[in-house]
Amino acid sequence: MLTIKAIWSFCLLLLFLLWGGDAFAGELSERLANFPQWEKLTSVQPASGDLVYPEWMAGTWQVTSTLVDLAAPLAPEIVTPGFEGNRRQLNQPVSFVVRFVKEQPSITGLKILPQIKKKSPILVADRAFNSLNLARAYLGNEAVLLVKVDPDSPNRQITFLRSSRQLVSIVTARATETTPDDKFITTEVFQQLFKGGSRPYLNSVESTTAYHKLPTANPAIEADQVTAVYLSPQDPDYFKTGSRPVALYRYRLEFIPAQLSNTPKE
Repeated sequence: MLTIKAIWSFCLLLLFLLWGGDAFAGELSERLANFPQWEKLTSVQPASGDLVYPEWMAGTWQVTSTLVDLAAPLAPEIVTPGFEGNRRQLNQPVSFVVRFVKEQPSITGLKILPQIKKKSPILVADRAFNSLNLARAYLGNEAVLLVKVDPDSPNRQITFLRSSRQLVSIVTARATETTPDDKFITTEVFQQLFKGGSRPYLNSVESTTAYHKLPTANPAIEADQVTAVYLSPQDPDYFKTGSRPVALYRYRLEFIPAQLSNTPKE
C-alpha cells in the first residue's frame, strides 16, 4: 500500500535529481562538515534555468543511494511525518539508473534578435527519466504512473502516483561551489506539495550534495548528500523552529557506468 510515510521517504531521495548563484567560498563544504548543526542557508540565489553539471558526470549511471545517518534536532517536540519509520532505511541501499545529457541553453531576452554567438551545450540531468527510475525503485513500478517536467521551467516537476495522488516539486533557490580538491557541490531549495491525501502537505527542503570523481581506471563517482527538512509557514509549529531544520538525512551515493542492457526504457 502506498502510504504517506513511504512517499515522504521517496521525496527525500528525489531531491538530488532536480546555473544558479555561487555560494560564498567554502560555505557549502563547511555546511556538510558541520552536520547535523545546521541553520537555514542564506547565500542561495533564486533558481534560474537548469542546474549545470561538470563534464565528468556525462552519461548513464547506475546509482546506489544509502541512508547513513539521520537526526531530528527538535525532537521530541517536533518530528516530521515518517521520521521514525525512516530509521528502518538506515544502511539499506536503493539502486536506480540516472543520466546526464547535453542540451542547448535556453535563450533569454528578446528572441526576435539574431544570436551573435551560439552558446555551447550544457550538461544537465534528464529530470523526468531520473525521477521516474528513482520513484519506481523506491515505491514500486505500479505505484508511480508518470513524471512530468514543466516545459517552460526545468525547476518544476510533478510526480503522478496511484489513487490520483501527486507530488509537486519546485526548485526556488540554488547555489554551487567547486572546491580545491575538485568536488562539485550543489545546494537546491525546494518547495514540495503532496496532494491527494486527506489534506495537502507542504514543506521546504534543502538538499546539499558534494560530487567527487574517483581516480579509478573505470569511471566512478561518489557523493555525500544531506537533505534538510524545514516546516512551511503554514505549519502551526513553524515559529517554534526559528531557522532550524526539523529533520536531517545523510546519504552516500555511488555512481558506476550503467550497462546499456540494464538501462530501463522510458
